[in-house]
Amino acid sequence: MRLVRYNVAASLDGYVAGPNGSFDWIPDDPSVDFAGIFARIDTVLLGRKSYEVAKAMGGEPAWSPGTRVFVFSSTLSAEAHPDVTLVRDHAVERVRALREEPGRGEIWLFGGGELFRTLLAGGQVDRVEVTIVPVLLGSGTPLLAPHAPQTRLALVDSRVYPSGMVGLTYEVVR
Repeated sequence: MRLVRYNVAASLDGYVAGPNGSFDWIPDDPSVDFAGIFARIDTVLLGRKSYEVAKAMGGEPAWSPGTRVFVFSSTLSAEAHPDVTLVRDHAVERVRALREEPGRGEIWLFGGGELFRTLLAGGQVDRVEVTIVPVLLGSGTPLLAPHAPQTRLALVDSRVYPSGMVGLTYEVVR
């Protein structure tokens, strides 16, 4: 079964985006191996809000060309977003089917906190990778939406970056 990983940067107080969706608080640390991260990914999962933030940034997406992108939304129209696959409902079942497809590429849960909560509750997240940024935002989009199930994690890796960020990798304990 293919791996689903939630890989995000978060403030020390647990936000993945600041007020109004800002992320200018995340430092550009050249020691972060984005090429290595993206080389393992062939499928990206985004909630509507994360997708809209990514679209508003303009330019090319961070992931490699040819990467399949699934956006989970009940409000967006497929006609207005032909470059992605829209998933209106049954998120857990859709991700379970993606995981069962043949292939070695990983599935990156790019965002956001509500989709993470849904997939975590449905047993479809294998790894939680959080890079803690040394900043306190006070408000914004939480790492995990409220009312998620309690979930045990096992630390499998950690790394301190020159910028002061700390990368933590956990596997979901089942």
